[in-house]
Amino acid sequence: MNCLSPSILAADFSILGEQIRQLDDAGAQYVHIDVMDGDFVPSISMGMPLIRSIRACTDRMFDVHLMVREPIRYLLDFAEAGADIITVHAEACTHLDRTIDNIKEMGLLAGVALNPSTPLETIRYILSKVDMVLIMTVNPGFGGQKLIPYTVDKIRELKQLLKKTQNKADIEVDGGVTLENVGTLLDAGANVIVAGSAVFQGEISENVSRFLNLLNA
Repeated sequence: MNCLSPSILAADFSILGEQIRQLDDAGAQYVHIDVMDGDFVPSISMGMPLIRSIRACTDRMFDVHLMVREPIRYLLDFAEAGADIITVHAEACTHLDRTIDNIKEMGLLAGVALNPSTPLETIRYILSKVDMVLIMTVNPGFGGQKLIPYTVDKIRELKQLLKKTQNKADIEVDGGVTLENVGTLLDAGANVIVAGSAVFQGEISENVSRFLNLLNA
């Protein structure tokens, strides 16, 4: 199943609750929440209090992407704040296996993210444990970047690897996704699409509908 996960990093935080309700009404299946620590990535963004405050706005899946060094320290806090899926970066975890296990033990879905230049081989031994693999199609830390072309090949390679190992994990893509290139990403094998500016710039409901039409084609 193809799903849209709008990134609220691009939202208007002065009316965030209202915009999340618009996503919900328009049919977006997930809400993508980028958490940045100013260490693993240069920027600092939202944390547990914000997630907790918007949990009442929607019952959609909270897709929490931790761009945080040693995220194992905060997993319980994010679970209690309302996360449904927690995705951690392979590059940010000293003990990735243990981190994934901890997420699963809390009854949540576990994802692992890879920066554009990080090889798929990095996650070969834990691939059977994860529910989703997030391929970063830009270098993380800032919104509004352009998609890096070689990451499309990486999506194709991951799709083949999952097929070869009979793994049913979702493939999520994040970074520079637009209505113009989402078809290429879907064809490559992605099925969970993160979009920020392309959803929140302009009329949200219309943008969501356009994405969903392409995802459901």
